[in-house]
Amino acid sequence: MFSQNKGLAKLLSVFMLVVIGSVNCLYEDQIKKFDWRTTQIGRLDQAYVELNGFQPRLLVSTKENVIASLCPKSGEVLWRQVFETGPRGSIKLMQLSSASSGADATAAARPGSAHGFDLLTVQGHAPALIRGWNANTGNLEWEWSLMPLQTEKALSSMWFYQNAMIYHVLPVWKSHLEVTPYFATSGQATGNTAKITAPWISEEKCILAGTYFTCIEGSQLISLDLTANQPQVISKALGETPVKPIRAMEGINGVIVVDDKLVGVKDDIPVCNALRGNSFTLGRFNNQNVIVTANVKDKYLNIDGYISESCQQITELTNSMPYPDHYGSPVIKSFDCKMNRNNDGKGCLFITDTSDDSILAVQQSKFRWTRSEALANIIATEFIDLPLADSEGELEKEMKGKAGDDTSLETDIVSAFIHRISSQVLHFKSLLLHVIGLGSKPSATQKAGLVRDAFGLHKMLVILTKSGKVFGIDNMSGKQHWQLHLDNVEEFSNGEQMRLLIQRTSKHFPLHALCMVVAKDKTTGNGVLYRFNPITGQPAEGGLLQLNYQIKQLSMLPETDTDFVKGILIMDSNNKVQVYPEHAKSKANGLYMYTANKATGSLNGFYVKYENSQLTTLPLWSVDLSGHNGDHQIISVASKNPIETVHSQGRVMPDRSVLYKYINPNLVAVFTQASDSIHKYLLNVYLIDVVSGSVVFSMMHRKVRPPLHVVHSENWLAYAHYNDKVRRTEITTIELYEGKTQANSTVWSSLRAPPMPLVERQTYIIPTLVTSMRETITERGITSKDVLIGTASGSIVELPWALLDPRRPISSSSNGREEGAMPYIPELPLPTENMINYNQTISRLNYIYTAPSGLESTCLVVAAGLDMFVTRISPSKTYDLLKEDFDYILISIVLVVLTTGSLVAKHLASRKSLKQAWK
Repeated sequence: MFSQNKGLAKLLSVFMLVVIGSVNCLYEDQIKKFDWRTTQIGRLDQAYVELNGFQPRLLVSTKENVIASLCPKSGEVLWRQVFETGPRGSIKLMQLSSASSGADATAAARPGSAHGFDLLTVQGHAPALIRGWNANTGNLEWEWSLMPLQTEKALSSMWFYQNAMIYHVLPVWKSHLEVTPYFATSGQATGNTAKITAPWISEEKCILAGTYFTCIEGSQLISLDLTANQPQVISKALGETPVKPIRAMEGINGVIVVDDKLVGVKDDIPVCNALRGNSFTLGRFNNQNVIVTANVKDKYLNIDGYISESCQQITELTNSMPYPDHYGSPVIKSFDCKMNRNNDGKGCLFITDTSDDSILAVQQSKFRWTRSEALANIIATEFIDLPLADSEGELEKEMKGKAGDDTSLETDIVSAFIHRISSQVLHFKSLLLHVIGLGSKPSATQKAGLVRDAFGLHKMLVILTKSGKVFGIDNMSGKQHWQLHLDNVEEFSNGEQMRLLIQRTSKHFPLHALCMVVAKDKTTGNGVLYRFNPITGQPAEGGLLQLNYQIKQLSMLPETDTDFVKGILIMDSNNKVQVYPEHAKSKANGLYMYTANKATGSLNGFYVKYENSQLTTLPLWSVDLSGHNGDHQIISVASKNPIETVHSQGRVMPDRSVLYKYINPNLVAVFTQASDSIHKYLLNVYLIDVVSGSVVFSMMHRKVRPPLHVVHSENWLAYAHYNDKVRRTEITTIELYEGKTQANSTVWSSLRAPPMPLVERQTYIIPTLVTSMRETITERGITSKDVLIGTASGSIVELPWALLDPRRPISSSSNGREEGAMPYIPELPLPTENMINYNQTISRLNYIYTAPSGLESTCLVVAAGLDMFVTRISPSKTYDLLKEDFDYILISIVLVVLTTGSLVAKHLASRKSLKQAWK
């Protein structure tokens, strides 16, 4: 019996080994071969660098609710902890044990512990989580929480650390302050909450400077010492009202920065009044407290150090180096110097934050390393075709010139043959000159490897970020070829992000590609246009253009001018339209535009008319979606991809008839939401033709609320939402069909009152939280469509449309089988082999962008959140490309053998026929 069990165990183990070896979906040598990922932490908030401890370390907290440890030598992320988004995960305080005095590190120690904490953070407000971390590994060591009684007021709470105690400061604006001290590591309160009357406090004018709560009241500086037994109002005259907002200086208690100079809240606090600068920080050098400033002058970054007591400059800390414009203005966050015999300042490392969300490490007047953290907030991406190689470009240029001289090339066969022979001669001449070294020197783009490949897979990835930073990145290797920064720009007033538009591609040699960024000026609120070359990053066509009006709506013109540039049609707040470039005004004649007001729930359509060299708008229609109570608000508007190509016009039915798709290029999906006393949440879906203003289809969901993510393509719509009744995420799909006959068989027209479509709809359950959705797109639309779903766990799931098809039959009937539709199952499967980023998890995934490549089977994908992931996928496999393991030698041998055999057989057959003829 024992031997039988032993034999079964061996068979089972062999079976498990076989099964495990057969479920691999990605070969090991393919990892990161077609994809790459960047790891980000976000914009810097606080930083502590230590070079003299047991292990040099750089600990940071960011505006993206992340704490991390970076390698001081390279800037590499050693570990990071990503908290929740929004106020719940906001980092109120980060305290390093070595940043306090020696007594502070042990005074609040827990029972049985030799130290209080290594790294302490305070996160959120309801509840507030106070946590102790191991700074070397990033592991959580202890935690306690504080739940406020009034969560609305707790949103403005502040925290500070002093003498092993952590103080919770709750300001009640225009009324009083509530201060409660706790033991830092245990959370035990040391006394009652102190209420300090302060009717002058306001959120816009007050900050926490160490232990002092400080406010600006006209030209007066009013402060309160929150650790005093009897807090008293401390008033100090500034002489004039500050122009810039005040901010606290880290490291010195009771010192603030007022209009680029240091000011102590009390007269007995020593400060260097003569110092001027945009940023200050405190550190130690040669056992002395040192104030370091960082300023940019004449395109040079100047870092200087001063002794805090005597304000004497320390020449060893002076650094000066060229400072690129794309970094914006710097703010120094921390510095430390490695102790050595000479103490000459060469071992000092300065950590600087910039307005373009970069982190710079400066040492010995050089950038030791940089981190582009603007990539943690990507809002728009575009793939740009690379230019031709120099030899191909010159060849195309010459042939274009000859084609322009000879107009008979298209009709005369002899001229076409001469054209072909001359092109081959020119190509051979160019190749020979480059081989012997007499050809033209390669351009900068060719030296950088930015040359178009045969399959169109190698492209320039242009990325626009929330801080106004624009990147040009190689989509194959991830190398950043150029950067530029648009200062003083932001998103639009209605919450719409800045736009990145392609006005001209690289296919029109020798004209270079042209892109445009459309944004809003922070100061004036007017529109800003910036045009640049996406291959080199250099400004083009005038570069930056400041508009004298606010942008309400914009659209690209469908036709190009003689220079192949697509104009931009912009509507201002007064419904007047402008076109850039201006010489393309005539191309805007007959264009239809629409606007959507999210707050009022209304849509308006306009007709653009060009007459007497002027553009005017004519209101055509208006749709009110606000409901009978006026409480419905628009939460999302989804249109189709303008570069989408529909290959198949219909769907073959079991009886061999065709069910034609309702393909309306002017169809837009509009989603509104409202609260309801019975159903809690109402979500309305409207499909609206924005040329005629007609509502093609509408539907209501009860007890359904955001987050909402929408995909609108061809004749179908898919959107993910949260069902509050059953507490799960669902995906609803809608398909539109015209019927067995096609109303517009040649050109679609929304003005001819097309028939109302047949609507198929279905809802599926997805066992995860959806954070983003996008459909795949190819150049000709032949490849089947897949839907990319970003999940809260950071994975991207590729689901075929067959799984989301609303025509999936409830029962497996013969008609359903003949049509090719799978039987309906409510739950959508999420197989691991469909995760295109395998184990490359993307933290806070919220953005997916797809673009076609030169291969019809391949789609390029960019996924971003806190991290960024770039890859390419093939929804229908690579049917137009040979496999990597294709045996070229074998097929060559087979072709040679078949050719030889055919020739021998032909010869033998001719001899046989000749012999038979002589008989």
